[in-house]
Amino acid sequence: MTTAQYREGTDTVARPKILVVGAGFAGVECVRRLERSLAPGEADVALVAPFSYQLYLPLLPQVASGVLTPQSVAVSLRRSSRHRTRIIPGGAIGVDHEAKVCVVRKITGETVNEPYDYLVLTPGSITRTFDIPGLVEHARGMKTLAEAAYIRDHVIAQLDLADASQDEAERASRLQFVVVGGGYAGTETAACLQRLTTNAARRYPRLDPKLIKWHLIDIAPRLMPELGDKLGRSALEILRGRGIEVSLGVSVAKAAPEEVTFTDGRVVPSRTLIWTAGVAASPLMATLGTETVKGRLVVTPEMTVPGIDGVFALGDAAAVPDLAAGDGAVCPPTAQHATRQGRKVAANIVASLRREPLRPYEHRDLGLVVDLGGRDAVSKPLGIELRGMPAQAVARGYHWQALRTNVARTRVFTNWMLNAVAGDDFVRTGFQSQKRATLRDFEYTDSYLSPEQVREHVRGETALRG
Repeated sequence: MTTAQYREGTDTVARPKILVVGAGFAGVECVRRLERSLAPGEADVALVAPFSYQLYLPLLPQVASGVLTPQSVAVSLRRSSRHRTRIIPGGAIGVDHEAKVCVVRKITGETVNEPYDYLVLTPGSITRTFDIPGLVEHARGMKTLAEAAYIRDHVIAQLDLADASQDEAERASRLQFVVVGGGYAGTETAACLQRLTTNAARRYPRLDPKLIKWHLIDIAPRLMPELGDKLGRSALEILRGRGIEVSLGVSVAKAAPEEVTFTDGRVVPSRTLIWTAGVAASPLMATLGTETVKGRLVVTPEMTVPGIDGVFALGDAAAVPDLAAGDGAVCPPTAQHATRQGRKVAANIVASLRREPLRPYEHRDLGLVVDLGGRDAVSKPLGIELRGMPAQAVARGYHWQALRTNVARTRVFTNWMLNAVAGDDFVRTGFQSQKRATLRDFEYTDSYLSPEQVREHVRGETALRG
C-alpha cells in the first residue's frame, strides 16, 4: 500500500495503527517524529500513558528538595504533540503479539484491548529491589513525581516532629536519613535533600543542626564510576565536605520502621530510607514471552523484536545493542539514548510503511552532568571534566534545553531564579500523608498479566464480541 493511496483514502482500506506504549523520553520523541514524518492519513497513531505529561526524570531530586515545583518537570503531552495522536489514559499490562493486541488498563480500572499493526514498547523501568528483610515495606523510591512529592513532605515532617519531640531517641531517629545508591539518582537526591535540611534547620530553634545526618551508601567501590576517577573523587569530596557520610562497599542488611541495619554491622536509627539502587525493566516486557537480558527485551540494532512482526522496543526496557561501544554491549538506560532511539524507531516505522530498508541505531554518549545543588556540580561534556560553577552551568543548561516546551523551560528557569534569591519556605503540603509509601504502591508493579493471562483475556474479549 502506498502513501498516495492512504492520502486519497477509501472507506474499504483501514489505515495502519501505530500504538506507542509509554510517555517517557523514548515514547514522546517517537510520537513527535511520527507526527512530523507521516503524511496526513498515512497512519493512525495512539499513545498509551497513565499521566497526561512526560516526566523529566533527571530533575526529580530538585522537586524533592523544593528547588522546583512538581508542575515544572511534568511536561504536558498536549503541548508537546501536534494533536494528531490519540492519547489513551492508562497503562499497558500485557501484549498478545500473535493477535496483535495490547491489553490496556485505563485510569478508571476498565481493561480494553487495543489492536495494532505496529507496536512501540517504551514502558521504561521500575526501581530494582532485592530480597532484603523490610526493604519493600519501608523504603521509598525516586522514580515518580508522586514519590518525589512524598519524600519532600516526609523529610520536612521529620524535622517538624523532631522539633516537637521531648524524646531524644525519637529525635535522633527522625534526624538521620539514609539514601541507598551511589549512581546519579542517589547522589543527587542525597545532595539536594541534605541542602534542604541544612537550610531548614535555621528555622527550627530547638533543633541542633549537628544532629541532622545524611548517609549515602552503595555496594560499589566507587561513587558514580561513569564519571571517571577524578570527577568521582571530586563528587565524593563535595559530599563529605558538606557533612554527608558516604559509605562504599556497603548496602542494607535489614530495614525496620525506626532503624536501618547496614551490611557492615552498623545500626542507624532512621525513619527515612530512600532506595535508588538501580532500575529494572518494566514487567510488561515479560508478558511477550520472548527472550530478555536482565529483564530487558532482546532487540536487533534496528530495535525490532526478533521473530515478532511489527513490534519495536527501546529505552530502559530494551537491550538495544550499543554499536558504538561494540563487544556485545547494550545501551545504558539513559535519557540521552532513549531520546535518540525514539527518533530512530519513528524513522524505521515510516520506512517500513513505505517499503524502505530499516536502519540500525548508533550513537556515542555525549557526556554526563551531575547537579549537587547550590553551586556544587560535576560534569563531563564531550569528555571535558568540569567542577563547581562551570559544571553547574553546563548541567542546568543541558537540562533546560532538553525540556520539551517553552512553558516548561520558563517554569524551571523561574523556579531556579526564585530559589536562588528567596530560598525555600519548607512547606509540606500533606497531599500524600495518608497514602502508603511503598515502592509497589507508587510504581504499580503488581498490575501486569502473565503471557497466559494475556492470551486468555484477548480470546475472551474476542469471543464476547463474536
